[in-house]
Amino acid sequence: MLLRISALFILLSAALYLVIPTVAPWIMAVSVALFAARTVASPYPGKSIRGKRLFHFQVFSTVLMIVATYLMFRQRNEWALVMLCGAVFMLYAGVMIPRELESETDDKNDKA
Repeated sequence: MLLRISALFILLSAALYLVIPTVAPWIMAVSVALFAARTVASPYPGKSIRGKRLFHFQVFSTVLMIVATYLMFRQRNEWALVMLCGAVFMLYAGVMIPRELESETDDKNDKA
């Protein structure tokens, strides 16, 4: 639940940057910090190397979000591009991790 709320505030701060560029970086910083802490605190539960690689994609995307927040504080417009790259990595990992977990459990059930 905390992950979803922080993700929602990340989107809100990105949109708010167009209206109030002095407040939006602070909201983004708190949201990204919560999001990063929650992401790192919940590692990939499976044993496959592909799943662990996908988890590393998630960690990399949170690092990109941190960089985007820094660029937002510096009032550099490149923050949007960096945030977009991080979002693409996060989307890919978010879609593929459940599939990988499902295939891992299917393999275990087939062996039993």
